[in-house]
Amino acid sequence: MNYNRPIVLSIAGFDPCGGAGVLADIKTFEQHQCLGMAVNTSITNQVEDNFISVNWFSVDEIIEHIKPLIYTYKIEFVKIGITENLNTLIKVTNFLKEQNKDIKIIWDTVLSASSGFNFIKNIDKETLIEVLKNCYLITPNTNEVKLLSGNEDETEGANYLAAYCNVLLKGGHSEKNKGIDFLFQHKTKLNVALSVVEGNKNILSPKHGSGCILSSAITANLALEYDLETACIKSKNYIETILSSNINLLAYHVA
Repeated sequence: MNYNRPIVLSIAGFDPCGGAGVLADIKTFEQHQCLGMAVNTSITNQVEDNFISVNWFSVDEIIEHIKPLIYTYKIEFVKIGITENLNTLIKVTNFLKEQNKDIKIIWDTVLSASSGFNFIKNIDKETLIEVLKNCYLITPNTNEVKLLSGNEDETEGANYLAAYCNVLLKGGHSEKNKGIDFLFQHKTKLNVALSVVEGNKNILSPKHGSGCILSSAITANLALEYDLETACIKSKNYIETILSSNINLLAYHVA
């Protein structure tokens, strides 16, 4: 089957309001001229400002849903969102790597919903390291990088995680570098922020699922053969367009 667009896979939760999860990922992939496909890790019961509950698919079910896609289509880039735990994540990433050792996995390290609902509660360091080794890039915010690394200094924490994979440290929650993202490649920090919230001419209004959108934009840009730094910069531009698309919590996806 020949398509003139890269095929990109999202493995994430289903958000009925479409602001986050696989629906947001597919919207983003399509805006970037990629052919988007998706496998659900869960069905959530939520709206833009209220996370009510989640029903998880088993890891065996997730892998069974991945198989026909990975066996049929040429998929070289995969974005992963929420999973029930690290054991599920390591089994899914191991399966993907077994099918294609060069597949690039981008993990959006969502540990909790913005409303406070926790997804991954227990972080086993050995399992985490194995997951990171399977990933090409992770995209934690400052709170997530502290939890994953066990280091209260966000920069040192990101640098620790970058020993195992590339890390884009998002600055939306940062007290030190508000709105500035930092890319860590092989322990080298590169500032990839194009703008800081302060002084930006656009109206930057918080959005439900902005982290999902950013990570899926990066995945799409990588599939379009941009290098990692350029993919992050272009995706930073895209997310700022999303944040300024309206004053509500659900974004309009506009190119």
